Amino acid sequence: MSAQAPSAEGIEAGFGGQVPAIEPLLAEVISTLTLVAHAYLADYDGRSPDLASAEVAIDVVAAAFDRVKERLRPDERLAMTQMLTETRLTFIRKRDA
Repeated sequence: MSAQAPSAEGIEAGFGGQVPAIEPLLAEVISTLTLVAHAYLADYDGRSPDLASAEVAIDVVAAAFDRVKERLRPDERLAMTQMLTETRLTFIRKRDA
């Protein structure tokens, strides 16, 4: 097994010759990690929230969103802002409870 990084040609071939735009990929990452953060914050079946993991997910979401937000359509930016704000507020409520 080679320790070399894949070539640009190899990466493009993996995407059918088309490298996808970063915005939809990061939007998917942001949405997925936001859902994961909510799952970590849930307290059901006697399970306590995992605040440390939720905080990591929120921090990664915030960094990804901050990096790409100017390239998003206004409606996408608003939806992600609201989603991130709600997640942060849930985290603060759980942390301070």
